Amino acid sequence: MAPGLYADIGKKTRDLLYKDYNTHQKFSVTTCSPHGVAITAAGTRKNESIFGELHTQIKNKKLTVDVKANSESDLLTTITVDEFGTPGLKSILSLVVPDQRSGKLELQYLHAFAGVNASIGLNPNPMVNFSGVFGSKALSVGVDVSFDTATSNFTKYNAALSLTNPDLIASLHL
Repeated sequence: MAPGLYADIGKKTRDLLYKDYNTHQKFSVTTCSPHGVAITAAGTRKNESIFGELHTQIKNKKLTVDVKANSESDLLTTITVDEFGTPGLKSILSLVVPDQRSGKLELQYLHAFAGVNASIGLNPNPMVNFSGVFGSKALSVGVDVSFDTATSNFTKYNAALSLTNPDLIASLHL
């Protein structure tokens, strides 16, 4: 079975500690159509401020388009194509308007014993990120490396090990 992507190592532990733990008041309403359109309106009260978000998701076969607008006048657009040319390959294009430097192109490939993720920023001096995981659901080893083309330096180099069985989920990150 596939080990997943590098971000999946330790995810169950992080979810146990942090997922659904919210100290703020949040209200959310979602509606879905039978044609693959979902709309979610959400509001969060944090201290004395209220933040709003409107999220629209459109799915059509292998194409998914997500558009999020928030109360800070940001428009986040993500376009995902599953099975992009070959089974297991996914391409993701994301962009935040009005930030012209936020664009990113990402490719993900999942295989029976490997998961590979590569991304590059869409700007003149992009950040390039590569991560890979090898193994199985029970035992996997992964690396995550980032390279800044503006400074020609590696800005991140991480390694992780994951052990999973019915009684224990453990991960080690370096």
